[in-house]
Amino acid sequence: MLSPVILLPAILNGLMTGAIYALVALGLTLIYGVLHIINFAHGALLTAAMFAAFFAYTLLGLDPYLAVFVLAPLFFVAGYALQRFVIGPAAHGEDRNFLLVTLGLAVLIENALLYFFRADTRTIDLPYAFNVIELGPAFIAVPRIVAFVTVIVVALALWAIMQWTDTGKAIRAVAREKLGAELCGINVTHIFAITFGLGTACVAVAACLLIPTYYVNPTAGEAFVLIAFTVVVLGGMGSVAGALIGGLCVGVIESLSSVFFGESLGQIGIFASFIVTLLVRPSGLFGARA
Repeated sequence: MLSPVILLPAILNGLMTGAIYALVALGLTLIYGVLHIINFAHGALLTAAMFAAFFAYTLLGLDPYLAVFVLAPLFFVAGYALQRFVIGPAAHGEDRNFLLVTLGLAVLIENALLYFFRADTRTIDLPYAFNVIELGPAFIAVPRIVAFVTVIVVALALWAIMQWTDTGKAIRAVAREKLGAELCGINVTHIFAITFGLGTACVAVAACLLIPTYYVNPTAGEAFVLIAFTVVVLGGMGSVAGALIGGLCVGVIESLSSVFFGESLGQIGIFASFIVTLLVRPSGLFGARA
């Protein structure tokens, strides 16, 4: 039995890491909940956002936490345009076409990043990147605390948008019954694009939270999105609450697995829990049964 001096820091650090997973998964599950497709371009868009945050700091001197207020709206517009003018028209309403188009988009973005920026790994040096706060026996990095708080704020903001705005109500209507929403006068194409834009804005926020302590290269986003797919399935496909809670749980599982099995095997617990969840509850923790 491990001492609380070891377990408590592991759990707290897991929660901080899980918050980032949750934010990336929020974008995925939001898009799935409305468009009912898996967005294979999510990882490439996260990488593009990380490069944008990197160059916002190195070229413009814009702190990543301030860059959120620029990049999130910018990537919302980019996501809206991609869905409205590229993905939607190219897919012709066929689910399998959506998958192929987003996969092709991912390949295009990653190779464009590789062409322009090469395979070099880049980092930024911030004065607060290695600052820590002492919480009992645990020492938590300041960027992780900032990320955790930001993710909670973003999740609450998304919940408020979905519950209290006309756009949010339209998104929920389209997610529940697309044809019925269209018959009621809702512009489904516009709602699809807004949803994709919101999901893309989530990865932009995640990128700004990652870049102070993480590296960026043309494939940096893939590792996070692989885990985010696991989070989406664990929490329940299309469930915003499930993505948030699932992300936090996955972060804790990964952290505890690193303690018990070693750093190199930290993710073994994630995929073991993934398999167990599929066996016991295929719809996920918060997913609706078919």
